[in-house]
Amino acid sequence: MKNKLFGTATIAAAMAFGLPAMAQSPIKIGFVSTFSGPQAAIGEDMRRSVELAKEHLGGKMGGKPFEIIYEDDQFKPDVGKARSEKLVQQDKVNFIAGYIWSNVLLASYKTVVDEGDTILVSANAGPSQIAGDLCNKNFFSTSWQNDQTPMAMGEYLNTKGVKSLYLVGPNYAAGKDMLAGVKRTYKGKIVSEDYTKWPDQLDFSAEMTKIAAAKPDGIFIFYPGAHGVQFVKQWAQSGLNKTVPLYQVFSIDAITLPQQGDLALGTLGAQEWVNDLPNEANKKYVADFKKKHGVYPSYYGAQSYDAIMLMASAAEALKGDLSSKDKVRAEMKKANFKSVRGDFKFGNNNFPIENFYIQETVKDPQGMMTVKTIATAVKDAVDPFAAKCPMK
Repeated sequence: MKNKLFGTATIAAAMAFGLPAMAQSPIKIGFVSTFSGPQAAIGEDMRRSVELAKEHLGGKMGGKPFEIIYEDDQFKPDVGKARSEKLVQQDKVNFIAGYIWSNVLLASYKTVVDEGDTILVSANAGPSQIAGDLCNKNFFSTSWQNDQTPMAMGEYLNTKGVKSLYLVGPNYAAGKDMLAGVKRTYKGKIVSEDYTKWPDQLDFSAEMTKIAAAKPDGIFIFYPGAHGVQFVKQWAQSGLNKTVPLYQVFSIDAITLPQQGDLALGTLGAQEWVNDLPNEANKKYVADFKKKHGVYPSYYGAQSYDAIMLMASAAEALKGDLSSKDKVRAEMKKANFKSVRGDFKFGNNNFPIENFYIQETVKDPQGMMTVKTIATAVKDAVDPFAAKCPMK
């Protein structure tokens, strides 16, 4: 009996002493992005903003420490899926975030939100399927649905009397959505549309020749990262920059501008976030990012920063207790955090309802290449696939 009592007391004491340690077990966030190869600069920009968000939060969410496990998708859907499976099954993360590329997100999606029953926050990719028929209670976006940004550009071009456009983009999920988006709203003539090989094609000389022969009033492109650098350079080298204006989404940003330089000056783009938005959260984010890294953040980074703050808002409301996924999802749906884009709210499909702005490429007073807001193209935009989502 004595030994039994001693054993019971020992277990009780161990449990008592173990509780504080258990209470402080960290919240785990998996972050999938591209950290190698020609598009690694985008992933690094996202990582920098995630780490800045962690710093601003003091390393805690809802009073509990949190850790971030970064995984490199290598710009490949199959690798992204494998890394996502590892985060869900092996690391048992509370959240997964990141995802630059729509094809990588689509490959990973079911593994995370259905099979893994894990909450996924896209900090960039917004394929139309996920906004509509494949919407899911475990999916949230801190960016946009792919069609929305080009739709805003189409609206703006209508107001400027641009009568004809030549469309060029990569032949994968996001490229198709982006070109479809501008066609949804643009009322002028689409002279032609070309879909180039993705991700291998970086030579656009054939497309430049066709554009020159077609003589459109403007060119509309979607080419993120290194592909955007090459397109802008070849547009200038061909001489088309003197005759055909370039309008773009996600092709000229803080990551590409150091390489595009003066060639990009004066070009217009559309975006839901610009570094000069005047809210206090954005001012602090941009100032601290520039102080730490000596460059402007990109929209990839801003959306990643918001992703961390969204998750933190749920953890804060629940005092760090994430055991009930229903409660976590309900708190995330409230979007009760200070977004760098200002007011933030979700639609029925968990994509943001938000403004879109027109930005112009300029030099700041210190001579650094950047973009500035020149107009609001659309206010409180709801993506065109929300009506197909069965969630309320």
